[in-house]
Amino acid sequence: MADIDVSVIFTTLKLASVVTLWLLLIAIPLAWWLSQTKSKWKGVVGALSSLPLVLPPTVLGFYLLVALGPNGPLGQFFTPLGLDRLPFTFSGIAIACIVHSLPFVIQPLQNSFTAIGTRPLEVAATLRASPWNAFWYVAMPLAWPGVFAAAIMGFCHTLGEFGVVLMIGGNIPGKTRVVSVEIYNYVEALEYGKAHLLAGGMVVFSFMALLAIYALNYKHQARI
Repeated sequence: MADIDVSVIFTTLKLASVVTLWLLLIAIPLAWWLSQTKSKWKGVVGALSSLPLVLPPTVLGFYLLVALGPNGPLGQFFTPLGLDRLPFTFSGIAIACIVHSLPFVIQPLQNSFTAIGTRPLEVAATLRASPWNAFWYVAMPLAWPGVFAAAIMGFCHTLGEFGVVLMIGGNIPGKTRVVSVEIYNYVEALEYGKAHLLAGGMVVFSFMALLAIYALNYKHQARI
């Protein structure tokens, strides 16, 4: 580890943690709405939230770069909040990663909420539970394995993000340089030993995270 820039690992973990927190705050209510609504706008909202799955990261990164710029709609929105000049900043890559990782969090959540069915909520309604109480005390406890899986997927996807981060944040040491970009730098410099160290660490971490998800789902299914 002496030859590896530790600040890159710290920046990556900080980014993944911040993005995952915001993803859950945004995706939980959105996934709940998508799982329950019969609105004609459901397909449009679902398609928009899933768009990052099919767009090349460079395309998404380019339009986010334009949108987050000083004259872009998102840039003008965030400027009064003190977040001006978002491109090539940590806040800028965090916002970009939230957008890019959103479908990886929404889909597990939506599937978990849909799997609950209507029966538990109907029972809660007969006991005069408000929709808010039914959501927090019935739906969320039943869907918590999906919430855990969504958080892990969002965290791991952010850890490995490359294209969008490079487009929005560039390659600034201590600010926007993350592990995936650092691996690219090592490969470009033919320093394969360092690249193996970082890449291997990400492989092991991602495997363990996925293993935890499968183990949790297995235990949950066994209890059912």
